[in-house]
Amino acid sequence: MGDKYCLLTNDVETTSIMNNCLSDETGKLVLSEGMPLLLDLYEEFNIKTTFFFTAHIAEKFPEIVKMVLPYGHEVASHGYTHELDRAFDILNLDEQIDNLTRSKKILEDISGQEVVSFRAPAARVNKHTPVALQETGFKIDSSVASQRFDMFLSLGSFKKLNWLIAPRKPYFTDADNLWKKGAGNIFEIPISALLMPYIGTTLRLFPHLSHQLGRILLFEASKGQKPIVFLTHPNEFIEEVSDSKKTRRRSKNYVSYLFGDVIRHRLKMKNLGKKALPLYRKEIRSLHEKGFDFVTCKVYYQNYIKNN
Repeated sequence: MGDKYCLLTNDVETTSIMNNCLSDETGKLVLSEGMPLLLDLYEEFNIKTTFFFTAHIAEKFPEIVKMVLPYGHEVASHGYTHELDRAFDILNLDEQIDNLTRSKKILEDISGQEVVSFRAPAARVNKHTPVALQETGFKIDSSVASQRFDMFLSLGSFKKLNWLIAPRKPYFTDADNLWKKGAGNIFEIPISALLMPYIGTTLRLFPHLSHQLGRILLFEASKGQKPIVFLTHPNEFIEEVSDSKKTRRRSKNYVSYLFGDVIRHRLKMKNLGKKALPLYRKEIRSLHEKGFDFVTCKVYYQNYIKNN
């Protein structure tokens, strides 16, 4: 696979960034504002992407899944829910299998497509996740962010230390370890990172620095079989109003609350809403002009199998 590939990925959920909580009202705005903006942007450049939907938002608003189908985007799973007490890194094997089975069926029933790609909510996984993915018919995971160093600003940070030693290029994982290359059947496509992640949040916070990171990743992609994998959320492009002056606490641990809620929440307010769109358009245009082939996770996986 000598071509330069770029995988634009979108996590679709009911998370209110403004209010630091899950909200079906946010889901309505994702449906009416965020998704149309992204779909129009991708159509502008004639590119295909992967949308990772929580089954919760798909059940509440089935049209949110159906609207990507005419454009040829991939429908993928973001688990059943984004609730913190159902994060994959704290679920046992049976719980993960149930979560994935329900999510897969809901998305397949709505889309009429086979769903084979998965990204864990908040990228939180454990040793049971690759086993659960294989048991439920998934082939691809994209929950690892190799060499990403800001994990302490997110929940589940202890297990995310494994990001530091994960392979940078896409790989088949170990049977019970998504962070390790092995003989398992799950194909890992890491989210691009190098110290800082190449994602929508970073692009909004540090546009110039993020663009420079993109240039480094572009150079890396041109030298080896490593695609650029960018992650964003349609809820980054919606306009919401704060309903509280105090940041909601999601963690009982004070350190996690301080870093994962208070500091992270305040940082994520920058360039939120419509102001994020021109930043993302500029980044896509830059990658497009440099000759990247924009493909879905599923298509990248199929091309990898064909050529290896």
